[in-house]
Amino acid sequence: MVRGVKLPKFKSISKNKRIGFYNKPNFVYIPLISGNDEDITITVKKGDYVYKGSVIGRRKGNFKIPINSSISGTVIDYVQKTYSNGKKVKCVVIENDFKEKEEIKKVVNKKINEYTKEEFIKTIKDCGVVGMGSGYPTYLKYETENKINTLIINCTECSSYVTSDYVLLVERCEEILETIDAMLEINEIDKALIAVRKNDLELLNILNSFIGTYLKIKIVTVPDIYPIGWERNLVKYILGINYNEMPIEKGVVVNNVSTIYAIYESLKYNKPLCERIITFTGDGIKKPQNVYVKIGTPLIEIVNKIGKTTSNINMIVGEPMMGKYIEDIEDVIATTDTSCVIILKELQQNKETECIRCGQCTKNCPVKISPVLIKDNQNNKEKLKQLNIDKCIHCGLCSYICPAKIDLRSIIEKVGDK
Repeated sequence: MVRGVKLPKFKSISKNKRIGFYNKPNFVYIPLISGNDEDITITVKKGDYVYKGSVIGRRKGNFKIPINSSISGTVIDYVQKTYSNGKKVKCVVIENDFKEKEEIKKVVNKKINEYTKEEFIKTIKDCGVVGMGSGYPTYLKYETENKINTLIINCTECSSYVTSDYVLLVERCEEILETIDAMLEINEIDKALIAVRKNDLELLNILNSFIGTYLKIKIVTVPDIYPIGWERNLVKYILGINYNEMPIEKGVVVNNVSTIYAIYESLKYNKPLCERIITFTGDGIKKPQNVYVKIGTPLIEIVNKIGKTTSNINMIVGEPMMGKYIEDIEDVIATTDTSCVIILKELQQNKETECIRCGQCTKNCPVKISPVLIKDNQNNKEKLKQLNIDKCIHCGLCSYICPAKIDLRSIIEKVGDK
């Protein structure tokens, strides 16, 4: 059994519109960060001309994954911009020449299942493919001596607003299934399980209409609760197993839909990861929709293009439970892990009252820690270790479920940063 709650859904606002495109920013600000790692070697200097897909930075340490330019143009500066987590990060500023020049002519690989495992790993590594929710280098999940028995495709999108993976599956279902099938063959994986919420009937119908010839790919349904999409929850519910650090310990790999599509583009076109689909939604947007966006694009440009319903807007980057409220909306940029931007006319202000010791935060915590006790022991380092604060996944469920409206998630994040 996994823990979670059913959230109100606002997916209909954006899910039934075709993918839009915003591909002409005057400038992009490529963040020099990979996952949470800001220890990046910069490979360009001011005045350099770069192509679309050029490597402008590379992670140091053991995971030397590249960071690529999303446009062709000239490097003009280095500045600080707001990342999806609300923090400032150093960025390379590139002025767009709108020519979309690529250094290496694109070659279409007709049969993406003919890669060797070594070629597969090298290709997704060189193309900078990372988890489109976590930023974790994708090649590391496959560069293992462990036998991979099961590939789980996370199609749950269990939060209230996000529909970026949904529309990607609707419009690119054949390509995604082709990629999953190729990944099974290349990596000698026994089976793939596509995880879909049981009440997402439209998506189930679409998948069933395409999946017939793929004998090793099956659909599994999961409950419509949050956070069922958390990797550990998903593996536990579908396979009934636990693991210590990574699911590969049990022969399991989990990827979401956007990551699978990034793998497809790397295998098919040798295309580096420099774009992604983002859900723009909320009552502050005139035409909510999913938009294909270049990494490093100022989000306000896309909001202005789509149209605001009011001059004074509130922006949340990410879904409501785990996202960040952004005060300086002119400063925040699109990143590889930006799945959703919510624009609201008004931001609901919850009036916090005294804790009533109901225990709901502990009862519903998916990692089985006690948020209320962490709150009570904010300044007791030894006690915090005993309370396993490091296990928190910052899902926000404790804040959501709290009848006293205490922002437990923010308290835990601040304590964890000390």
